[in-house]
Amino acid sequence: MKFWHHYHYKNLTLLGMSILVALYLLQNTNFQNALHSLGEWGYVGAFLGGMLFSSTFTVSVGSVILFILANNHLSVWEISIFAAIGSVACDFIIFQMIRSRGLVDEIKHIFEFMGGEKLHHILNTKYFSWTLPVIGAIIIASPLPDEVGVSLMGISHMRPSRFLLLSFCLNFTGILLIITAARII
Repeated sequence: MKFWHHYHYKNLTLLGMSILVALYLLQNTNFQNALHSLGEWGYVGAFLGGMLFSSTFTVSVGSVILFILANNHLSVWEISIFAAIGSVACDFIIFQMIRSRGLVDEIKHIFEFMGGEKLHHILNTKYFSWTLPVIGAIIIASPLPDEVGVSLMGISHMRPSRFLLLSFCLNFTGILLIITAARII
């Protein structure tokens, strides 16, 4: 326990361990079947599908749930609202982790090891500082997993209230387009 208390890379280690657990669970057939059945849960399934849709490791399962819901009798608008709320919940957790002092310090330590002075100079130029949120917004609105976009917004010193509103609008738009496309197909 004393080792863990003084260990400098706690958050990155926990992130790596969670990735390994997620990969293991996604290989389990029973776990996959349980996730696929969430598509029959209506708005709760849309919320959970939205949560899964925003992560790199669960985006495929979240997409399947949203596609199943798109073919049900539920409204495209309502599915999109509940799924966007679920996606925002996950995005906000990531946003807060990025902004938390522990993770920022760990990442900063790695960047300093890799020649952080040049990177720091680039990140603090006036042209680059406004592009971080814009690139992050494009990534969040796209079907790509949100982690990179949320990270870019997290390091750009965006206020949490602005992030929540922007994340909801972007996720809602992206999910609405995907569900509409699934209905057409």
